[in-house]
Amino acid sequence: MTVETRAPEAAKAQEQAQEQLSLSTAAARNLATTTKSEPQMQGKSSRWLLRKLPWVNVPGGAYRVNRRLSFTVGDGKVTFDKNGSKVRVVPAELAELPLLRGFGNPTTLGALADKFVQKEFDPGQVIVRQGKKADHVFLVAHGKVEQIKPAKYEGEAVVGRLSDGDSFGGNVLAGADGKWDFTARAVTATTVLALPKSAYKAVADQCEELRAHVQELSANAQRATNKSGEAEIDFLSSHEGEPILPTTFVDYELKPRELELSVAQTVLKVHSRVADLYNQPMNQTEQQLRLTIEALRERQEKELVNNPDFGLLHNADFDQRIPSSNGAPTPDDLDDLISMRRGTNYIFAHPRAIAAFGKECNKRGLYFGSVDVDGHHIPAWRGVPILPCGKIPVSEHQTSSIIAMRVGEENEGVIGLHQTGLPDEVEPGLNARFMGIDNKAIISYLVSTYYSAAVLVPDAIGVLENVEVRPRD
Repeated sequence: MTVETRAPEAAKAQEQAQEQLSLSTAAARNLATTTKSEPQMQGKSSRWLLRKLPWVNVPGGAYRVNRRLSFTVGDGKVTFDKNGSKVRVVPAELAELPLLRGFGNPTTLGALADKFVQKEFDPGQVIVRQGKKADHVFLVAHGKVEQIKPAKYEGEAVVGRLSDGDSFGGNVLAGADGKWDFTARAVTATTVLALPKSAYKAVADQCEELRAHVQELSANAQRATNKSGEAEIDFLSSHEGEPILPTTFVDYELKPRELELSVAQTVLKVHSRVADLYNQPMNQTEQQLRLTIEALRERQEKELVNNPDFGLLHNADFDQRIPSSNGAPTPDDLDDLISMRRGTNYIFAHPRAIAAFGKECNKRGLYFGSVDVDGHHIPAWRGVPILPCGKIPVSEHQTSSIIAMRVGEENEGVIGLHQTGLPDEVEPGLNARFMGIDNKAIISYLVSTYYSAAVLVPDAIGVLENVEVRPRD
């Protein structure tokens, strides 16, 4: 028993007595050079929008979009205030109606807003019927509405879809007696605000300014236009003999929109001691600048999508916005979105919206193919690449938007704006200017990028709105 107890102790002592025969790895690392990566950035995205948007140099800092004179047809989006179950239109938003556009008298708009009556409709219930007297202006506060006409041979044809913020019947304000040329039917539970023609007339009788404004816009709307709302150019074709030829001219917008370059800026600070002593194997100032530029480019793409002045979501024409037909984006929705313009180069969507579209295709047994974009296999629908853009917002209700666009000046599409040749330019449209060294030995650089975007004609961009991205059973 005693021998067995001492045996392990002797073996342990003998093991400790053995000398180290080589240099340990822990000690060896003190003499080794560590291989390092450049600083990595988790917030960096693919930024497909910046990569595929054609960029136009703007030497003067502003870009003027000249267009043919056109008249706005169709209704704009309006906003509502909600107090419990009661809904009221924001008075200033009534200026989005076609015959009130540009009217800015807050007292009169407030009086009109008070005249709207809230109405509720169940799914499938008819709001207005084709052929009946048109004597109301309707604002869709919540829900989805289909505009329906008889099909050519049998059944019904959906000619339009309306959702939150849309309106119809705005031309009733012109005063002429007319009839509805479509049937409006609620698809979901729908809340609308209705303004009777008689209520509008009571307000207009008290405001000469309102009557004059509506009459002027109504007269302009009666001018001959093409299907795009542009002033018609008269021609005579296939004629014989010597008829008198019509005279014409191409009218331009009197006040074309001018877009000034926006800016994103920051001040990069680097201590001189860091810049002097810790520049091997990587230059500290260069790495700081590289990461700052990445962050600025991310912000630039976000602004190009969401900026209320020049952002693409806010600059899509109202006639180029359609709601999803069934919540999640379906192949039918994307077909409708693509068919709204003469050519579509790219579709941009949040990755979750792309996944939701894929699920809808799977349910129907459809497979959307892929195309090669800059060496990447990108999913595509009808040959149009669907590029991810995480800057497109997802609302708290788990809905998002899908953007389709035609790009390039030569295609009368969407273009990016920047100015090149800046002092101390690092990348096109981005510069880093030395600001000096303060009394704390800190070096400062002003890093700036200048940019904007322009939609040359309204049909260059379209938006599929209110698509559900939540997982569906």
